[in-house]
Amino acid sequence: MKKVTLYLLILVMSMSFIPQTVLGASVNATSMPISDPKEVPAEVKVQLERLKEIKAMDKSQMTSSEKKALRKEVKTIRASLRDGNGGIYLSIGAIIIIVLLLILLL
Repeated sequence: MKKVTLYLLILVMSMSFIPQTVLGASVNATSMPISDPKEVPAEVKVQLERLKEIKAMDKSQMTSSEKKALRKEVKTIRASLRDGNGGIYLSIGAIIIIVLLLILLL
C-alpha cells in the first residue's frame, strides 16, 4: 500500500510541474522585442569568406603539402575567430570562491 501512495504522489507531483515547463517554453516569439543583430567586423567577414572558399575548393588535384598548408590556414583562422570575441570566462569553482569571499567579507 505504501508503494501505491508513493507512486501516486510522484505522479501528482510530476503532473503539476510539467504544465508549467511547457507553458514557459511556448512563449510567443513575436511578443518579444527583436534586438538588432550586432554588426560583424570587416576582418571577421574576410576570414569567414576565406573559410568558405577553402571549403568549396577542389582538393583532389592538390598535393599533400598544399592540403597541409590549407589545413594550417583553416586552423589559424578558426583560432583567431574563437579568440577574437574577447569575453571573460569564469569557471564554476572560481564563481563559488568569489561568492564565498563576498559572504565572508560582507
